[in-house]
Amino acid sequence: MAKARLKLVSRRPRRLRKSTRRIPKGVIHVQAGFNNTIVTVTDVRGQVVSSSSAGNCGFRGRRKASPFAAETTAVTAIRTVVMQRAEVLIKGPGLGRDAALRAISKSGIRLTFVRDVTPLPHNGCRPPKKRRV
Repeated sequence: MAKARLKLVSRRPRRLRKSTRRIPKGVIHVQAGFNNTIVTVTDVRGQVVSSSSAGNCGFRGRRKASPFAAETTAVTAIRTVVMQRAEVLIKGPGLGRDAALRAISKSGIRLTFVRDVTPLPHNGCRPPKKRRV
């Protein structure tokens, strides 16, 4: 009564990464959470050119939140884009903030400014009740 294991095969073919795009100026968004780091490269109008995340780069579990995963994510996102100047917007409290910024600055792109856009409540919503264990 042993069941035969079937390997699931995707019907659609895997799409290769886009070829390199040349943009003179762009915006790099880094979203660094406690569980993952997402880096998105957009042009000045906000159209996404390239994006990557720690899970997309092959990291799983606790390693997704590590600074090394954030650095790898930033390098992967920038690889398909040729840019001279960029603005960097960093959001979130995660460990990957500084590592991603360091990787972006080492890549040779001239940074016009770096801004922290982490949303902070001005005493907005009521927080959830305290956990009792």
